[in-house]
Parts: sequence; structure tokens; C-alpha cells
Amino acid sequence: MRTDALLSQYGYCTRREAALWLKAGRITRADGTPIRRPAEHVQPEETLVDGKPVEFPRGLYIALHKPVGYTCSHREEGPLVYDLLPPRWLRRSKGINTVGRLDKETSGLLLITDDGQFLHALTAPGKKVDKTYHFTTAAPIPADAPQIFAAGGLMLNGEDTPCLPARLEAESACAGRITLHEGRYHQVRRMLAAVGAPVLTLHRLSVGPLCLDALQLAPGEWAPIDPALFA
Repeated sequence: MRTDALLSQYGYCTRREAALWLKAGRITRADGTPIRRPAEHVQPEETLVDGKPVEFPRGLYIALHKPVGYTCSHREEGPLVYDLLPPRWLRRSKGINTVGRLDKETSGLLLITDDGQFLHALTAPGKKVDKTYHFTTAAPIPADAPQIFAAGGLMLNGEDTPCLPARLEAESACAGRITLHEGRYHQVRRMLAAVGAPVLTLHRLSVGPLCLDALQLAPGEWAPIDPALFA
């Protein structure tokens, strides 16, 4: 790969700007040898930018602790989850996207990637990746709600097919956990509203084998993850 193409592809600068970066000695090989020509061929894993390895040379995979008030969108106004990330990531040639969405008032674990195949594998209906949420409600959870959710026959307004089975665990009269492996629009909120327990707060605890508690991320913080966890 040409050096100027590398810098552009990974969001550091434009190909036109690359010559200035090279002239300033900001790009070196792993052994410290400066790279001077934009056309010089390099390998991402063997290149340093400002003395640091190229970030995520084989694809960007991160977990973000999404705070309340941020939107999973590239287009909407107001605080976006992408505002919490280094701006250069948004300039990567493949583009980064969230793996599914959490609505503005929902917090918790959110995956972000520039790997389209990884994104599709986790969001495709047949993949059935478990997602667990903690919630509080404005009214008591009906005693039969766990059975209703587990049966898999709950119909939501505007839907043509019932929800797949989901696991509901009540922790108190107005709090609990729910695990599902679908990704319908505002699904947890709609399911709980359908049984008379509107959601007050919603927080995603885990996606598949990845748990937010284990990552020890404060709201707004991110960490790299291994995509092989979801293989």
C-alpha cells in the first residue's frame, strides 16, 4: 500500500496532506526509519504515525459505554455517539457504524465497527445474538409477564409477527432484567408497555459473551474488543 493511501484510508489526513506529514518526519517504519515519499509502499502493521502504530489496521472493533442523551446516528442533530470517539476514525475510508442501535434515552453497551461483514453477522435475524438489559418501570411488572415473554407469542402494535421468546427476570416490583435476541424498533420498551409496565430507565448490560461490567468503562469511554468473541 502507498504511504499516502494508508494515511488517507485510516483517517489521519488526506492524500494531498500526506506529503507534509512525510516531510515533517511523522511517518516511520517500525525500526524508526523515516518514510519520505508518498508513493513508498508500506504495511499498516509495520508503520508508525507520530511514533505510534497505525490504529486498528485490520478493522476497527470497539465497545462503547453509551451515555443517556446520545443518538446512534450520523445525521441527526444533537449529541451523537460518534462525538465520543477520535475524529480521525470518522474519516476512515470504510466508515464506522454502530452494531444495531440504542435509543437516545437508553444507556449501556454499544459495539462500533468499520467491518460490514461483522456488523451484518451480529444484526442478521438468523444470528440470534443474546442482548441483556436492566430496566425500571413506572408500574409493577405483572406476575405473568415472564411467562408471556417466554412463550414467544406477544404481538406488538404495527408488527406482523409475534416476538420471539425472551427471558424476563424480575428483581423487584418495578425493576428487572430482560434478555432477547431480536432487534426490533424500541423492542424492550414496547414489550414492557404491552404488559402494562412502561419503562422508566433502560441500560444494556451485555451483547453475546461481552459484558459491560467486565470492561469497566465509565459512560462515554470505549475499549477495543476481539471480534473472534462472536465467531
